[in-house]
Amino acid sequence: MRLERLLAGRGDGAAGIIRRPEQASDLLAAGAEPVVCDLESASVDEVARHLEGADAAVFAAGAGPGSGTARKETVDRDAAVLLADAAEQAGVRRFLIVSSMGANAGLEGTPDGMDPVFASYLRAKGAADDAVRARTALDWTVLRPGRLTDDHGTGRVRLAAETGRADVTRDDVAAVLVALLDEPRTAGLTLELVGGETPIPEAVASVAG
Repeated sequence: MRLERLLAGRGDGAAGIIRRPEQASDLLAAGAEPVVCDLESASVDEVARHLEGADAAVFAAGAGPGSGTARKETVDRDAAVLLADAAEQAGVRRFLIVSSMGANAGLEGTPDGMDPVFASYLRAKGAADDAVRARTALDWTVLRPGRLTDDHGTGRVRLAAETGRADVTRDDVAAVLVALLDEPRTAGLTLELVGGETPIPEAVASVAG
């Protein structure tokens, strides 16, 4: 809800897709419109109707901890592709996808020391990224954060094509997403994001320049 809260707080009309009606209160508290739609079962036409009139779409969903390989594919991969399909159909050009550092559709097997489900997650995220980046009808940006934390945001990050591995707060990820939405010159970029020393506006301006 962090992204919706930031957008609503500056006067933008924000909406968030949720699976269950009981999740609506959190979005309403953030100042956003709840849209009940299960991206694991919805059609492109259904999602496109929800996107009509939007200026941008952001895919930030995830199967979450405790989910197995199957849901990494149906949520982290397929739902992202579905939202991209729907954005194209609805004529929403600006599209941001929150991916993961290390996402790689071509990852073979399970690297030593890595959980097999996490390897599936990286493959699913990589496949979603590739599907989005192949589209010419979308002004896409792929954002790959490091390990997410619930600490308070600092407003300072490192944002680049390659950053090296480190943590980043969810607050700062949301703030970077807002800044990316405001900067059309970041379309066509795949960016890694970790905590750092550069104020977010400067970090985004740097990659856009």
